[in-house]
Amino acid sequence: MFDRQALHAALLDGAELDFETLAESHPSLFSAAAVSIPLPTQRAMADLVAAIEAVVVMPAYQQRVLAWAPAAAGIEVAARSVFFGYDFHLAPDGPKLIEINTNAGGALLNTRLLMAHGEPVLAQAIETEFVAMFRNEWQLTRGDAPLRRIAIVDENPAAQYLAPEFELFRRLFLRHGIDALIADPGELRRQGEQLFCRGEPVDLVYNRLTDFSLDGENCADLRAVFAAGGVVVTPHPRAHALYADKRNLMLLSDPVFLDELGVPEAVGRCLLAGIPRTIAVQAEMADDFWRERKQWFFKPAAGYGSRATYRGDKLTKRVFEEILQGGYIAQQIVPPSEWPVSVDGNALAMKLDVRCYVYAARLQLVAARLYQGQTTNFRTPGGGFAPVFAA
Repeated sequence: MFDRQALHAALLDGAELDFETLAESHPSLFSAAAVSIPLPTQRAMADLVAAIEAVVVMPAYQQRVLAWAPAAAGIEVAARSVFFGYDFHLAPDGPKLIEINTNAGGALLNTRLLMAHGEPVLAQAIETEFVAMFRNEWQLTRGDAPLRRIAIVDENPAAQYLAPEFELFRRLFLRHGIDALIADPGELRRQGEQLFCRGEPVDLVYNRLTDFSLDGENCADLRAVFAAGGVVVTPHPRAHALYADKRNLMLLSDPVFLDELGVPEAVGRCLLAGIPRTIAVQAEMADDFWRERKQWFFKPAAGYGSRATYRGDKLTKRVFEEILQGGYIAQQIVPPSEWPVSVDGNALAMKLDVRCYVYAARLQLVAARLYQGQTTNFRTPGGGFAPVFAA
């Protein structure tokens, strides 16, 4: 059961975030609800993650997706990338993967939410695992060298909606003996083949940018040092290209491609059962797409956070013409399931998205996002992040 005071204490612990202030600025960040998902459903999500991983490591798959990736994705690194986010809708015939993100936010906020639902030991164990994950990223690249300083980097970080989580991470790293700071990429400076921020050397960048290829002018020094091997960046551009470009879902849901790739039959069955059919939007198919638009969800291939995404049944002709200009995929619609939430004594049905936080193909944490409207948001009273427990 949700304990408001326990969440207040969990946010104050070390990070000095005031729950009442946060509730005023982020009124729909946390839901008071808890979500129950049967263990077989959670295992099915884990199985799909493993199936995707089995394909991603195949050289022929990598060659195909890197052909449409930005140049930065060509830099091979040992780091795996932290906080993959596999987002699912729960359909009657099993979980369906909607998208993969490589800088999924909210993991640390969700451990604090677990504390508010009476699971402090579990939450602390997960947080310890998160720190070990960052250390592993470092060790994969630098071996036994000490990890001294992490920069948590996003554009204008104080203005980001999940800025409170940046502070939670900073304090978490500090408690585990790793210096940490929060910075805009424009604050990063190259000195030789090293990266500095505010005069201090940076060993590892925890990358929360949505400039996935680090192409922006404000990333010039970060990009240069990363390319020279002078700093560990996680998540990194190659990971986004291999996993999160939405065009990849076209391949992973295409039985012909999977057969040509030589994907084992059981892996292929898992992928086709769990990933809605996804195809490229092409102008020559305009009439077909418009006629069948109610069965499609249109997304920009390089998009994130539901930006510029459109359900076909809500689509106007004007927006459809813009989509036809290129850069979009169409994914077969899988409506989200619903979860009951009590708001001011009234029972409301919220839409439910499930996010699996994954590292090295292993599920670390499963959380839910409750909302109303066309796409996932943090604007619905009574909605927001919610913990997931086994049914």
